[in-house]
Amino acid sequence: MNGQYTIFHDNCFDWLETREPQSIHAIVTDPPYGLKEYTDVETAKLRSGRGGVWRIPPSFDGAKRIPVPRFTILDIGELAALRAFFAEFGRLAHRALVPGGHIFIASNPLLSQMVYLPLLEAGFEKRGEIIRLVQTLRGGDRPKNAHDEFTDVTVMPRSAWEPWGLFRKPLEGRVQDNLRKWGTGGLRRISKSDPFLDVIRSSPTRPEERKVAPHPSLKPQAFMRQIVRAALPLGKGVILDPFMGSGSTIAAAKAVGYDSIGIERDPAYFKIAEKAIPALTLLSLKGASSPQEPTGGSSAAAKRPKAAAHRKGR
Repeated sequence: MNGQYTIFHDNCFDWLETREPQSIHAIVTDPPYGLKEYTDVETAKLRSGRGGVWRIPPSFDGAKRIPVPRFTILDIGELAALRAFFAEFGRLAHRALVPGGHIFIASNPLLSQMVYLPLLEAGFEKRGEIIRLVQTLRGGDRPKNAHDEFTDVTVMPRSAWEPWGLFRKPLEGRVQDNLRKWGTGGLRRISKSDPFLDVIRSSPTRPEERKVAPHPSLKPQAFMRQIVRAALPLGKGVILDPFMGSGSTIAAAKAVGYDSIGIERDPAYFKIAEKAIPALTLLSLKGASSPQEPTGGSSAAAKRPKAAAHRKGR
């Protein structure tokens, strides 16, 4: 495998609807798990610095902090829309994946149930969670406008982890049978002596990565390369990221030598991904936090864009 990739500027639901069934071997994605935060209205507010559903933190010690979405403000109707969104995603993903194919899907401790339950109802088996241990600035605050009165109170815990749900399409026969026929059904080991672990220590995304891929939800290559590598147990097949953003999954796949497909509906993020994928691929992990160092390998259904575009990379 040469780490070839193709990226599409399209609505992933439309793309998946026409994709040949049983043609994808794994999905690794960081979706809009609040859904509302990546609508056209809220994205425009984010880019203008106005906030909206996005919390624009003040600078701290001269450092500009990354915007974070406020998932606690979603109402009942928005939560219902979120569940319907992932129900449709689950249906389409189940159709596209080969038997035994895994989904690695990023979520949030407050909303993971809204992502996970529809996938179970779509016919996937939950195979656990990958816990990304990362210190963030979410939570840990005292009551708003009453911090002096309640100095010993934290409204919610300071977040120190990020959940990634792990799901598998049911096998055909035993694991060994499925591996022989489809090349899927398990996870690739770190080495012959070390299995893939479900807890990964991770630093926040490095400034040099954010510089080439300025996306508010960008995940670090040191983490992404580990989970992408684990997704194909025999090191062969096609990885899909239907919510590509600025291309971190696709770059990770290329870095470990896997073929991949990325889909992104936002034209601005698609343009960023075109340039960011090769740049992220070439970044060294030296000095990054990556205890499970990969080895082997080479080197909301929103409005449909007016025209779908795609680009291949090698």
